[in-house]
Amino acid sequence: MNYLDQKINEHFGGLVVRKDLVKSVRGNAVVPTYVLEYLLGQYCATSDEASMQSGIETVREIIRAHYVHRNEANLIKSIIREKGRHRVIDKVSVELNEKNDAYEASFSNLGISKVLIDSDTIQKHPKLLVSGVWCISEIEYKFTEDQRTVPWILTSIKPIQMSHFDFDQYREARKQFTLDEWMDLLVQSMGFDPAKFSLRGKLFQLMRLIPYCERNYNLIELGPKGTGKSHIYSDFSPHGILISGGEVTVPKLFVNNSTAKIGLVGYWDSVAFDEFAGKKKTSNKALVDILKNYMANKTFSRGVETIGAEASLVFVGNTSNELEYMLMHTDLFEDLPAQYYDSAFLDRLHYYIPGWEVEVIRAEMFTSGYGFVVDYLAEVLRKLRTYDFSHHYQEHFRLSNEISTRDRDGVNKTFSGLMKILFPSGEAPREDMELILEFAMEGRKRVKDQLMRIDSTYPQVSFSYTRLKDNSEVSVQTAEEKQFAKYYFSTSKSKKDGAPETDSSAEQPGVDSSATEEERLIAAGEGEKLEFKSTLRWNLNADKADKAIENSALKTVVAFLNTEGGTLLVGIKDDGSILGIEKDQFLSEDKYLLHFAVLLNERIGREYIEHIHWGLREINGKKILRVDCDPSSTPAFLKSNGEEFFVRNGPSSIQMSTSEVLEYSRKHFR
Repeated sequence: MNYLDQKINEHFGGLVVRKDLVKSVRGNAVVPTYVLEYLLGQYCATSDEASMQSGIETVREIIRAHYVHRNEANLIKSIIREKGRHRVIDKVSVELNEKNDAYEASFSNLGISKVLIDSDTIQKHPKLLVSGVWCISEIEYKFTEDQRTVPWILTSIKPIQMSHFDFDQYREARKQFTLDEWMDLLVQSMGFDPAKFSLRGKLFQLMRLIPYCERNYNLIELGPKGTGKSHIYSDFSPHGILISGGEVTVPKLFVNNSTAKIGLVGYWDSVAFDEFAGKKKTSNKALVDILKNYMANKTFSRGVETIGAEASLVFVGNTSNELEYMLMHTDLFEDLPAQYYDSAFLDRLHYYIPGWEVEVIRAEMFTSGYGFVVDYLAEVLRKLRTYDFSHHYQEHFRLSNEISTRDRDGVNKTFSGLMKILFPSGEAPREDMELILEFAMEGRKRVKDQLMRIDSTYPQVSFSYTRLKDNSEVSVQTAEEKQFAKYYFSTSKSKKDGAPETDSSAEQPGVDSSATEEERLIAAGEGEKLEFKSTLRWNLNADKADKAIENSALKTVVAFLNTEGGTLLVGIKDDGSILGIEKDQFLSEDKYLLHFAVLLNERIGREYIEHIHWGLREINGKKILRVDCDPSSTPAFLKSNGEEFFVRNGPSSIQMSTSEVLEYSRKHFR
C-alpha cells in the first residue's frame, strides 16, 4: 500500500475499497459497478488483508446465492417455492395498475411481474417507476387457487444505495489532501491509475462527473472509439441513466400526455445519450425542439402546464474523422445527426470534451489502489447539486465584457461543477481557481468557435479574462486552436447547412465582398444542403441527352425534400467551375425551364411543387439553374424504375430500401 492509499484509508476508513476487487467478485454477474461496490463497501472496506479476503468470499457467496441470472430464473423461483422465502438481487421496476389502484413490481431477470408493492416504498424510492432500480429484495411464495392472485409476495425491498452519509466529514477530510492527491483519489475512485494520466487528462475524466453534481448541465463528448465515454454514465451512479443507441421518445424523456407520467428528466440527476453521433440517424423534430427549450429554460410543457426539472443532459458519440481533417474540411460537430446539427441546439451546450485528447482505455490503465465506494461518491455529488460555486472566481478574475450571457452561463456552470468536485468547501487558492476558470472557458469556447464555422451570424468573441490583482488580461485558446492555427478559423468546406451566410465571404479565398449569393454558395462547396450538377439532361461524355442524367438531378431534389431541404445548382461542375445551361442544348431559356417543370410534375409529383422554387441566375455571363427545396411534410419519391426514395447523407443522396423507408417515415414525417 503506497502513501496515498494509506492516507485515503486514514481519513476515509470504511468508505473506500480497493478498486481491483470488483473484477474479483463480478464473475459472470451482469450487474452495475455500484451494486458490487455497495456490497464490497459492506464487507471489504478495510486495509487489513485477512479481513479483506474474508469479505471478498462473503460478497462472492452473496452474489452466487442471491444474484439472479436470467438462465437460472426457474431455479430461483423453485428455491423460493420450496423454502417459502428467498432473498434476490435483481433490477426492479414498478407500474401503477390503474384498474386495481395498486403498484405492481416486475423483476427483470427473475421474470415475475404484478408483485404488489406498498405506496410508502414508492414514495421513498420514486425511481422504481422509471426504468427500474437494482434492489435486494426478499420474496415469499404463497399459492392460492384464485387465478387473479399472484403467488409472489414482496416482504422487503432495499435499493442498493447508501441511506445516509456525513457530508461535513467529507469536506473536512478533503482539506487533508493536496489538490494533486485529491485528483488522484477521485481518478482512482473512477477505477483508473492516475499515474497514466497527465493533469489535463485527469481533468477530462473529472469533467464527466459534473452532470452528477451540477443541475441542468449540458455536456457533449465526441471522439474516437474506446475512450470510455459512456462508462461513467452506465453503472457509476444509481442517480444517472444511460440511454443506449441515442434514441428516445418525447413521452419517455419528458412526459406522456395521455397518462400524465413524467419522463426520465423528472427522476434522474443525469440522463446520458450513448452513441449520439451518426449522420444516418434520424430524430423526431418535436423531440429536438423540446430538448432545446429544456436545455435553455430548464422546463418543458405538458399541454398548458409548464414543468421544471433538474436533470443534466450528456451526449456522447464517436467521430469518424481525425481532428485535422475536421478542422480542414468540416467542423467538430460534423458527425451529429442532421436534426441536432442545429446552431440553436448546439449553442445550449455548456462544454465540449475533446474526445481525441482522452486516452484510449487499455488494461494497464486500471488501478489496484483505493478509491471511494462509488455509491458514497454518488451521494456526495448529489448533495453538491444544492450548492452554487459559479461566482467564486469573481473575487480574483473578471470575464471579458464581450462574452455573451449564454457563453458566460456555460463557463460559470463548468467552473461551479469543477469547484464542487475539487474543492467541495468552496474555498480554493487563487492559482487553482485560475486553472479551473481557464479550463471551463476553453470547453465553452470550443462550442462557440464551431458555431461560428457553421453559422456566420455568430460574431467573433474574445474569450478572455482579467486578473484583478494586476489588471492583466489573459486570452484563452483551445488546444486544437494552438495546434492547428492555420485551419482553426477557416470556413467549413462542406457545411451541413449548404452555404455560408453572406458576411462570411472574407474567409473564402477568391471571393470578394461584392460576390453574389450564388458565387458564395459555389465557393463554399458541396455539402449536405448543397449540390452541383454539370447538366440537367446532357451526357457530356456520350454527347447526347440521357434520362440517367435527369434522374441524377431529380434524386437530389427528392433527397432534399425528404431531409432538411437544400439547394441544387445546375450548370456547375463538382470542382465549382461554371459550365452554364448552354451545355444542355435547349433552343431557349423558356424551353429549359419548361422542361424542368415537366420533369418535376411527372417524376416527383405536382403536390410537391409548393416546396420547390427554381429560376435562372447569371454568373460571369453564364446562366445557371438554381433550385431551392424546402423540407416536405410527407415522403417524396422519384418515379423512375418504380418509386425510389432518397435522403441526404452528407454531400450525397442515398437510396433507401422499403423497410428503411417505413422506419425513416415513421420517425421523420408526422
